[in-house]
Amino acid sequence: MNHISAILGKTVSLLKGIGAGCLVAMMLLTCADVVGRFFNHPIFGSVEIVGFLSTLAVAVALPYTHQVKGHIGVEILVRLFPERVQLVFEMITNLVALILMGAITWRMTIYAGTMKASGEVSMNLEFPEYLIIYATAFCFLIFWLVIFEDLLTCFKRLKGDK
Repeated sequence: MNHISAILGKTVSLLKGIGAGCLVAMMLLTCADVVGRFFNHPIFGSVEIVGFLSTLAVAVALPYTHQVKGHIGVEILVRLFPERVQLVFEMITNLVALILMGAITWRMTIYAGTMKASGEVSMNLEFPEYLIIYATAFCFLIFWLVIFEDLLTCFKRLKGDK
């Protein structure tokens, strides 16, 4: 299990780096487009590219954010309970998230296949949008694996508390 966790950790770190690259690319492209517009030479398709990059930035950030417990949580009431009850709440939350992210990953993969079969492309650049959808589905799969790993960790902690 430790070997799989290490591979998952490296994958999450790689995705985090890709997300940072997307943010930098969005900033550079937006700045270049604004300067280009000032001189009457905007960058063709910059809005589409920034949209694709922002989609990828959000998708690649999800696994890392869950891994470091960076998602917003309402713990005002839950933190008043004993640690064991808090752990049960965390397990239930992770289980619901696991089911939801599994369904989202599955449906996104099907949707990307449908988009590929239809030949749908972006409006200006004619970029095949299914590639972005497949990449996002992959990120959701990694997110699902991180949630699953977290669920196993919660289960081990709960089992050890007995």
